[in-house]
Amino acid sequence: MGILDFFHRASDNDGAPTSKGETQSVRRVVSALTALPTHRARYVAAFAYLLGRVAYADHDFQPEEANEIVRILEQRADLPADQAHLVVDIVKRQNELFGGTEDYLVSREFKEVSTREQRLGILDCLFAVAAADDIITAEEEAAARQIASELGLSHTELVAARMPYSAKRSVLK
Repeated sequence: MGILDFFHRASDNDGAPTSKGETQSVRRVVSALTALPTHRARYVAAFAYLLGRVAYADHDFQPEEANEIVRILEQRADLPADQAHLVVDIVKRQNELFGGTEDYLVSREFKEVSTREQRLGILDCLFAVAAADDIITAEEEAAARQIASELGLSHTELVAARMPYSAKRSVLK
């Protein structure tokens, strides 16, 4: 079961466990987001997953990256701190356990539930997460580039979003 299913079912079943294999952290995230409408929960889940995808691109989810995702979720997704932390916990686990298997599906879902402005806005967030530990690895940059492509964004738009973070790019060091 993917992350989008967890959040989708959260609004359908009042936070009850959706499968025997769920962990406690998944149940906590699902129950924490039951008040969100389905569309919003799916947007937040996809948004957070994509941020986590960049953080875990180098197979090392740094605490600074997790903290940056929390900050972004609080500011851009308007989540309270406790919900943002829970969402980051599940996103981290999903990327560690299933990284790669759902990437395109989640990008497609985000593209469907977001506006063009939100898709452009996530580019800055992707680079902010990648730069949170003071270096944007080649793998993180490649993940951001792939996400931009999957969202239908141009290379020019990607470069514009990356520009403020150029000093932290490993390829330039």
